[in-house]
Amino acid sequence: MPPLSVVVAGASGFLGSSLVAELRGRGHRVTTLVRRPADGPDESTWDPYAGVYDRAVVGAADVVVNLAGSPTLGNPHSEQWAQQLRDSRVTTTRVLAQAVAEAERRPAFLAGNGISYYGDHGAEVLTETADSRGDALLTRVTKEWQAAADPAVAAGARVVVLRTAPVMDHRAAPLKQLRLLFRAGLGGRLGSGRQHMAMISLHDWLGAVVHAAEHDTLAGPVNLCCPVTPTNAEFTRVLARELHRPAFATVPRAVLDKAAGAMAPELLGSLNVRPAALEAAGFVFRDRDVTAVLRAGLA
Repeated sequence: MPPLSVVVAGASGFLGSSLVAELRGRGHRVTTLVRRPADGPDESTWDPYAGVYDRAVVGAADVVVNLAGSPTLGNPHSEQWAQQLRDSRVTTTRVLAQAVAEAERRPAFLAGNGISYYGDHGAEVLTETADSRGDALLTRVTKEWQAAADPAVAAGARVVVLRTAPVMDHRAAPLKQLRLLFRAGLGGRLGSGRQHMAMISLHDWLGAVVHAAEHDTLAGPVNLCCPVTPTNAEFTRVLARELHRPAFATVPRAVLDKAAGAMAPELLGSLNVRPAALEAAGFVFRDRDVTAVLRAGLA
């Protein structure tokens, strides 16, 4: 296919920088949105909180990707952290959705989001048509985050909501921290361990997002997760095996509820998700289960 012109917000983060490299490696032209003076033609300055961006840059794009947002790793007992988590995602999405809607030749909009949208569903299998349940922090945030893309949807642009599961790679959270914990012999299951734990390898996440950029038939919510979602107990067993460490510990639910605060539902809730939309669109996963995902992430 001919090269695409892609605009990426959030390109300084681990996933954003990896995506920019992947897109350029496939021959696409990438412009990154930066919150400082632009350094060359491949950058464009913007200030989403002031609604400032170069309309010509967005208008000339084939695809706009938003991965901007403050880190999810932080103090789960802090209201300021929670507010920044929400505002950084909702504000950037809303500004870019409006920019896409106002463009004369509307680009596709790949709107970053999270798998926490669904909330705890126990063992129920979840595809993109499943409902959202509960009032957990990240579930609330992801619903507002998705709604912020509505201006682009209403304008008739192709919008893909990237419901991303934790990306397992040793260079970034959560696997970076978990690897250290397990290597110290402190790894173990969380609560009962029966809760399903969504994840995806970096290789498949990058491939899936590029697939969404390149295939104009894909639209709507898309689960970015491996096809076989493990339980926390299965994940614990495989990670311990791959690191050649024991994992006999168990962190009781009551301890997690208190220590993890607003993030406890993310550790104890169950998301047995499937990437139905991607598979229907012809995307082929390389790392289909927890063993493959962790081997790829630890390599």
